[in-house]
Amino acid sequence: MKNIFISILFSGALLALPAINHASDEAPKSSLTLSLDECVRMALKSAPELGEAQADIDQTISKLDEAKSYRYPQLEVKTLFGPAPGARAQDLSPVVATDRQFKFSELTWFASTDATLIQPLWTFGKISENMKAATHGIEVDRSRKEQRANEIALKVKEYYFGLMLAREMKELVLEVLESLDKARVTAQKLFEQGSDTIDEIDIYKLDAFTGEATKYLEEAKKGESLALAALKTRLGMPDTAQLEISSERLTMDGEQIPEYDTFVDKARIRRPEFKQIAEGLKARSALVEAAKANYYPDIFLGGLFSWSYADGRDRINNPYITDQFKHTYGGVALGALWKLDFGITGAKVANERSQYNRLLSTKEFADANIPLQIRKFYLELKEADNSIKATKTAYSNAKKWAVTALANFDFGVGPAKDIFEALQAYSRMRAGYFQSIYNYRIAVANLDFATGEAPVVVVK
Repeated sequence: MKNIFISILFSGALLALPAINHASDEAPKSSLTLSLDECVRMALKSAPELGEAQADIDQTISKLDEAKSYRYPQLEVKTLFGPAPGARAQDLSPVVATDRQFKFSELTWFASTDATLIQPLWTFGKISENMKAATHGIEVDRSRKEQRANEIALKVKEYYFGLMLAREMKELVLEVLESLDKARVTAQKLFEQGSDTIDEIDIYKLDAFTGEATKYLEEAKKGESLALAALKTRLGMPDTAQLEISSERLTMDGEQIPEYDTFVDKARIRRPEFKQIAEGLKARSALVEAAKANYYPDIFLGGLFSWSYADGRDRINNPYITDQFKHTYGGVALGALWKLDFGITGAKVANERSQYNRLLSTKEFADANIPLQIRKFYLELKEADNSIKATKTAYSNAKKWAVTALANFDFGVGPAKDIFEALQAYSRMRAGYFQSIYNYRIAVANLDFATGEAPVVVVK
């Protein structure tokens, strides 16, 4: 009896997923019916993971804006206001007075403004390579967001098909229970008539069979409830929301399965991980060049303006003397800023190059293992397809067997054990049939994910 509903047990364990309750003060007034595509759209719209991924994109865009801004002039202004000692021109003419004493009574005030303008002309790649790295980094983050969207779509499909499987299992158990109830009524009637084809042990067996089937019915209901709760959680719906799915039965659409190489070719073109690696390598290469650019100077055009005024001080008009408290001057110059160090720049270049080499190793891993992952899902798809054909024939014949056994038992010409054996075979094969369809649908969903098939909506 334990083997009769093995698929139900398997599906129940599969669907035992954690459900997160969302608080809600008011229950919806009407039920919401969604198709699979609508569920995926709703999940993508409410997924917090995609909000996090978009924040990463926005952060990388800000880094690009920062790198671009280094191409423009940078203005630094410093303003001061404070006390200053008084000074007179007569202390310098006809001779410089070197015994001038400082007196608090002669303190005055001063105000000054110094402005420096730097316009980079040539940085040997410091700006351009960082811009290039940020540009490719944006594409990496966008691909990562696509990957998360594909993961969400895969989860929605698992919950959606899991809910359908649980309901199919529930209907199967109800069908078996209905047959058992009819057989129990017939058995009791034949026993009371003193028929040789039935004895009291057969009635006990029917009752035991019915009790165990009822147990599996409760497990199927639990699996249905858990699958529905998991789907609601993934869609961002409160636990009290009324949700129905538009697809009622697990069926096959008769699709043709493409060749294995077709899936691999699609994955190399569309899978986000491959794009992440390609763009990541370009970004890392640019960062290596940006680090190497620190070996060279920055060429710039500089402008300087300085103004200061102090009451109680005479202005000195002499190019050899600059009064920091009272003056006005400015100028423009071509300059070079060169920072020399002993090993710091080399270490930074080595660090960036190691990150580049690490990504090369990741690429080798992806090139080897993503096709292996696709092969696994492809073989699961082929296995499920063959299992569907085998179990469909098996459960059809077992159904005929069960109908014949029940009919013979009703007429009093068949033993009760034929009913047990026929229902056992029918339950096992019918459950296996639905499990195979579920496995097929999940294998298709896994292949869509493995090949980078976009969800039903484009996430921007």
